[in-house]
Amino acid sequence: MSHRLELGLVALLCAALGVALWAGRRDATSGPDSDERASTLVTGPAGSSAPYAVLARLHVSVERRRTPLIDFARPAGPRPAVLVVLEPVIPLLPSELVQVTRFVRGGGAVLSAGHGGGITRCVGWDTGRSPSPFLRDTIRVRPSRSGLSLPPVRNVLRAGAAGVECRPLEPARVDTLLATRDGRPVAISLRYRGGGAVTLLSDAGYLRNRAWRSGHAPDFIVPLLVAKPPGTIVWDEYHQGFGDSVSLAGATFAWLVGSPAGWAILQVVGVVVLALAVAAVRFGPARSVIERRRRSALEHLDALAAGLEGAHGVDTAIQLTIAGLRRRLTPGGRGIAGGERQWLATLELGVATPRGREAVRRLQRSMNTVSEPEGAERLLGASQAVEDVWEELRPRTTRDGS
Repeated sequence: MSHRLELGLVALLCAALGVALWAGRRDATSGPDSDERASTLVTGPAGSSAPYAVLARLHVSVERRRTPLIDFARPAGPRPAVLVVLEPVIPLLPSELVQVTRFVRGGGAVLSAGHGGGITRCVGWDTGRSPSPFLRDTIRVRPSRSGLSLPPVRNVLRAGAAGVECRPLEPARVDTLLATRDGRPVAISLRYRGGGAVTLLSDAGYLRNRAWRSGHAPDFIVPLLVAKPPGTIVWDEYHQGFGDSVSLAGATFAWLVGSPAGWAILQVVGVVVLALAVAAVRFGPARSVIERRRRSALEHLDALAAGLEGAHGVDTAIQLTIAGLRRRLTPGGRGIAGGERQWLATLELGVATPRGREAVRRLQRSMNTVSEPEGAERLLGASQAVEDVWEELRPRTTRDGS
């Protein structure tokens, strides 16, 4: 990879990080939270974490339920007092609606906002939106008592037929808690025989965090929750998408695509993958280069011999060969130039066999002949003479070992 391409990839990576950080800071400072679920686990303006936190500070027993409601009417522990279902994104199953109606018949209380996952229709009511779909929060309400300032709502309640998926509940009394200025109900209370009650809100706006920051929405909502027999207030989180069955991979993916830091990580990963793809692909034909092959040992030896022969180094080769023989026969000896002749003369006197003495004389003659034209033959004769001397004088242990 060229240096220009590497610098380009680094610049692209820095630009991606800068854009991700700028977008994250912009979303964190000026952009609204995109999560519109009325959940106590959502802390943005549209979430409902504020009512849950306020009730907890008032020492009211509150609990988040992250499992289905298929066994809500027969809990294993203490019986809850109130069930809160705020415009869930997942509708309740018919079996869950049956459990809710059994809970109400047994004296429990339910607070449902919006469609309530099917609870509002199950008790014979429905929600009607604003006449114009482009107008939001434009239906003003008439306060239930003086001095109470409440924000406008988007929807209103209207009577309808009960859903076929649950047994109809016949209320003993219907009270309008809040209405619009033209008299359409926004919040009603349905009382049933046996002490059960269902409170319907046209939408979950009064339980969202933005409504609890200013105004009197808490003054209106808190009495609806705590003016019941003492007990635990259960907030349905399973149908808001916060069930216990969420996998780690799903939660990680949701964080990556739903947070500025996650988007930054995804962009960095994309740039790295792109860099690897560019580096792994070779564009165009392969470059032609000079093939360099290492020489073998025999080629080195041939080159050395050719060099010595070209430089008239026969005498040097003969001296090195005799010096090697001297080191092998006399350990610790040194093949110093000029000392081989005297050593050969001494060696001749120490050789016991005629064949060995003849080989030593041949070595002496190869050293004494200086200007003989057959240099290669003289070197070959000296090598053969060295081999004959070694065969005659080598140590007995070496001969037996070989």
